[in-house]
Amino acid sequence: STWLFTIAKRLYVNACQKHRPLYDSEIVGGWQGGGDDADAPTLTGEAHATARDAIGEALDQLGDEQREIVVLFHQQDWPISLIAEYMNMPEGTVKSHLHRGRRKMRKYFEHSDQYNAFIVESLS
Repeated sequence: STWLFTIAKRLYVNACQKHRPLYDSEIVGGWQGGGDDADAPTLTGEAHATARDAIGEALDQLGDEQREIVVLFHQQDWPISLIAEYMNMPEGTVKSHLHRGRRKMRKYFEHSDQYNAFIVESLS
């Protein structure tokens, strides 16, 4: 029965993804080389590893709930409504955690030497 629930949940998530607006995911897709913009920069090799490490360190700065919500939203592409249902909390609370998590990550990146070096490297 567990596998049946997993299949049903993935079908629901996939259906939600098809009808979900793309907010900042288009920007992230461009940096990964998967966006629609042909002029968008792509990451390869060492730059990709540096970006992955910087994101991992920034995620480590978050609390457990914030980290899980940020990962589910940005990496797993779950809609807010599904995250709220999964985490058993109101949608507004999920949005607050997501906003605060992004803000903490942004502050971390602004003060991170590794991130600043990555930006210089990727632009050259």
